Amino acid sequence: MKRITLLMMSAALWSACNSNHESKNQSVVDSLKAKPATSRVNVLKLSGSTTIAPLAQKVAGYFRMQNDSFDIIVTEGGSSVGIADLEKGTTDIAMSSRDMNEAERRKFTETNHPVTEVKIADDALAVVIHPGAGVEKITREQLEKVFSGEVTNWKQLGGKDIKIMLISRESSSGTYEFFKEAVMKKKEFTTLAMFEHTNGAVINKVSNTIGGVGYVGLAFINDKVKALPVCFDGKNYIAPDIKHVKSKTYPLARPLFFIYQNTSAAKVKTFVDYLLSADGQKEVEAIGYVSIK
Repeated sequence: MKRITLLMMSAALWSACNSNHESKNQSVVDSLKAKPATSRVNVLKLSGSTTIAPLAQKVAGYFRMQNDSFDIIVTEGGSSVGIADLEKGTTDIAMSSRDMNEAERRKFTETNHPVTEVKIADDALAVVIHPGAGVEKITREQLEKVFSGEVTNWKQLGGKDIKIMLISRESSSGTYEFFKEAVMKKKEFTTLAMFEHTNGAVINKVSNTIGGVGYVGLAFINDKVKALPVCFDGKNYIAPDIKHVKSKTYPLARPLFFIYQNTSAAKVKTFVDYLLSADGQKEVEAIGYVSIK
């Protein structure tokens, strides 16, 4: 499985977010300068969700300006990988864009390693299409038919006569699991779907594929794709934006989590508390995610 490691040390911290992680307000971090590391460095390792990684990376940059005895390593691989790394003891914090499942919880219980799950922000999945498809909105039932392969051309949904090209996240992704449960009702994806490792890769593929459709975290939407309002109640089409997530009217909203073993609480507390502080949550919003305060 492809894994991308971002080592946040000194000036290299500010160039770590690559083109596959394009989120809003890149300049928020680009303008900052890191302090030199001190001789007493506390290294925190974060692993998991590719949705949370850019958020963790950027907030860590601000954090380092105030706490120059810390360095933070962010490794992507998907929510499932992060939780597995936490269970193996190879990461301090698992980044997850979904709740832990029962099998995962059982492993920690059986090994007597209780964990703490901390909600750090809210997010939402946005259904994005190539702007040339000619579709302005979509229902949950239509999405299910599209991603299961029952609907194969945009003209079947009132759009142009263009073949639908499906771009999904990989199965290790919490974004994939959330979409499958909330939209597909656990129905299987068509075998014709293409699977991408990151939100940025999905955006790039959709924007460059006539007929393309995919789903990404809210912070990754850009002007090269069209984000569709979705209808889950048979009446109201709700656009994917921060306002509708905060009002709890957008049906594909979801929480984002940091998960850590209780034995690591003292080590991770300073960074977690900073992210949950008023200043940390302001940065969450500035980067393009949804604050919880």
